[in-house]
This record gives sequence, C-alpha cells and structure tokens, in this order.
Amino acid sequence: MSWHTCRLGDFLTLKRGHDLPANLRQEGEVPVVSSSGITGYHSESKASAPGVVTGRYGTLGEVFYLEKDYWPLNTALYIVDFKGCYPRFAAYFLKNALKNYQSDKAAVPGIDRNVLHELKVRVPTLAIQLQIADTLWAYDNHIENNSRRIQLLEESTRLLYREWFVHLRFPGHEQLKVLDGVPQGWSRQALEAICLPKDGIQTGPFGSQLHQSDYADDGIPVVMPKDIASRRVSLQSIARIPESLANQLGRHRMQIGDTVYGRRGDIGRRAFIGPRQDGYFCGTGCLRFRPDPVIVNPRYLFDQLGAPDTEGCIINRAKGSTMPNLSAGALKTVPILLPPKRIQDSYAEAVEPTNSLIETLVEQSQKLAQARDLILPRLMSGELSV
Repeated sequence: MSWHTCRLGDFLTLKRGHDLPANLRQEGEVPVVSSSGITGYHSESKASAPGVVTGRYGTLGEVFYLEKDYWPLNTALYIVDFKGCYPRFAAYFLKNALKNYQSDKAAVPGIDRNVLHELKVRVPTLAIQLQIADTLWAYDNHIENNSRRIQLLEESTRLLYREWFVHLRFPGHEQLKVLDGVPQGWSRQALEAICLPKDGIQTGPFGSQLHQSDYADDGIPVVMPKDIASRRVSLQSIARIPESLANQLGRHRMQIGDTVYGRRGDIGRRAFIGPRQDGYFCGTGCLRFRPDPVIVNPRYLFDQLGAPDTEGCIINRAKGSTMPNLSAGALKTVPILLPPKRIQDSYAEAVEPTNSLIETLVEQSQKLAQARDLILPRLMSGELSV
C-alpha cells in the first residue's frame, strides 16, 4: 500500500528549541533559527543537518529547511527524529499539516507539540516522498535562484548610488568643487519642499475611515508596514478593499513614482510604486511621499530616503516608547541631498534596467510560490500523483 494513516508522532518527532541569551551569542557560521526564520549566527550548534524548523508562536505554518547544522531557538520547534522519512519531504509535509492548525491560545497563536503528535495524517512510501519533495523543490529552487539574482542586482544599484552620491564620483565630478560635503550646484532641501504641494506627504486613512468590515477577498491591495519587505510590496498576505471604497478615499491611492513608507513599528521600511503597483492603497500604518517631478526624480528620492544619514534622521523623529510612530509633520523638514535634476535623471536611467529586471524576477517568484502552494495540499493528500 503506497499510503497509510498514522499519528504525526509516528512519522516524526518534534522538540522545543533551546535558549540562547543575547549575552551568550558568539559570532560564527551556525544559523540561529527562530519562529520567523534565521535571525543571526552563532559559533555552536544544537541540532544537526538536515533540519526542519517551525515556529511555536505567532504566524503558524512557517517551516524552514536547513542544510547545515543550526541552533533552534526556544520560540521554535524542530524535528529531532525523522523516523526514516525523507527530510525535505518532512518540511513540506509539516507545512501542509500546520496550514489549518487551530490554536487554543487566543492572545498569541501557539503550537503544543504533544497535541501535534496526536494528529491523524496520511503518509506515503519513501519512494513517493522523494518524488513529491523533488517536484516541490523544483519550484523552491527556482525561487532561491531568483532571490540570489535579485540580491546581486540590488547590490549593484547600491554600489552605483554610493559611488555617485556618497563618494561623489558622479559623471563630471572632476569639474566641481565640494564645500561642506556638498558639490557646487547641489543643495539640501526640506522633504516637504521637493514633494507636491498640499498632499505630497500623506498618511494613510484614520481608523474611522477604514474599518475591519470594509476588507474583502478581492479588490485593491492595502499596503501596511507588514506588506513592505526588501524595499518592495509583498502580496503574500496583503489585505484588500473594494475599488469603490478605494475611490471614495482616493487621496490614499498611490501612483507611479510614489514612495510608501512604514510609519509604525520597524521604521525605515519603504517601497517604490511602479507600474505593477499603480493604484494600490496606502494603509493606515504607512505614509505616502509624492515627489514633485520638476524638482526631484522619484527613483532618486526613493534611494535617497534609504541613505544612512537620511534614514537615521527619519528614525530619530519617530515618537513613542512602546511602538515608534511617525507623523507627516515630523517629516516635513527632513533634509534631502538634491543634485541637479540632470544628474538625478542620469542615475535613474542607469538603474532602470536593473530595477525592471528585479520586478520581473519578483513577479516570477510570486507566481512560482502560488503554483507550489496550489499543488502542495493535492500532492500531500494523494489527489495529485507524481
């Protein structure tokens, strides 16, 4: 028989992770894995590769596969005994098993491994496990290759920005004098002065304007801080509202060239609004910058907002001890280094092909992930054969 029913604990054994106080952490090459993935590196390991780790608290269903020895933190569960099953299959198996896991902890979702071990599951033979894992890994391997390409492309744009606007080796720099760190003909302008008048710096709608009941399965994506990752908008868990409501609150709809910026919590998250994000909605926890294109190139402004001195200035203006919070007013006077428009435009033109390729790779990876997640439960149930 190719599939059989058993307890999840008969198939694999999970163990709680280990404490690692900050004062005991030592720099090394051993990944430290928490409920949110790799959060650092240590000099010692607590578990041998291959490893499969999932979080005990927070967002359930995240599963991480590791190919080297690691240290699982106490916020995570890890497989201590695969009991003869194929480790990579176990990772996909656990991801599918936890997808609909119902936590009995109302405040913070959590997993009780003893309860998890008692779940009734269907398990295939080792030969089928290998086939299923290879099928799913083909998607993930492609996604990982795209991620590596994206990292290299992003690094190339960072290096060009640093060369032109930090080291000041931009085209024609030989002919200009530099006074107080600013080349001749350049200036520092307040952020408000280089954005469009009236609503150039705009916060998302108040809670009284957008209610939980307004969200829908389909419609216009609403960008919140959690949806901003790696300098772009992620659609993985984004909320949506009907287009009619988005139009009623039209001042919060974004357009090409805008920058959406997280104003709560982890200050510094930002994403550029390109053709693919045109019309997205700026959520309550975000700010939207709309540059005056006569004064500043939108792409240049986006990268300038991420420069260490500019980002540090913005972070310092956030208020609140529990959760840092930015207001539109606090950002109006943030100083922005402003080269002549022709230099900004030359920079934007130079990085445009790279940014366009990054967008294509991101979109491709999103589609691959969607396809993988679509076939995952069907493969795990045996409905789809391999």
